[in-house]
Amino acid sequence: MDNCCQASTDKLTQTSQCPACHQTGRSVQMITLKAMLQPKALGTIYPESTYAFCSNSSCNVVYFSDMQTLDKTTLKISVFQKDKALDVPVCYCFGWTREGIIQAVQENQHPTEHIRGQVQANRCGCEVNNPQGTCCLGNVNSFIRDLDKS
Repeated sequence: MDNCCQASTDKLTQTSQCPACHQTGRSVQMITLKAMLQPKALGTIYPESTYAFCSNSSCNVVYFSDMQTLDKTTLKISVFQKDKALDVPVCYCFGWTREGIIQAVQENQHPTEHIRGQVQANRCGCEVNNPQGTCCLGNVNSFIRDLDKS
């Protein structure tokens, strides 16, 4: 969990295409799948396979490998990219939901500063808390930019 929001240079930068929507996915660590999947789904994975995350909001697939797809019903939690509800986390480590970010921005608070401070204090655990298996700051910043446009 050290430096979970730092740029990675390992094999997790590999990409492949989702078999359902053909969008490029990004590889995730096996620990992410193990943390996210419901027990029944966890019992079906192939630990020797490389899985990727599909971020396409209109696709039901969350994870895929060359042998399997896992849809959003197999996860323990809702996925930011797949569920537009206000109570869905944007930042899974520190509990920032869409609704919480909207309220903070309206009150002239800065969620990204809070998250960065927590990351700098080595408190994030993105690989086991975020279904993407990577840092949420990109999602948080994107969500805030979209708020500013509306």
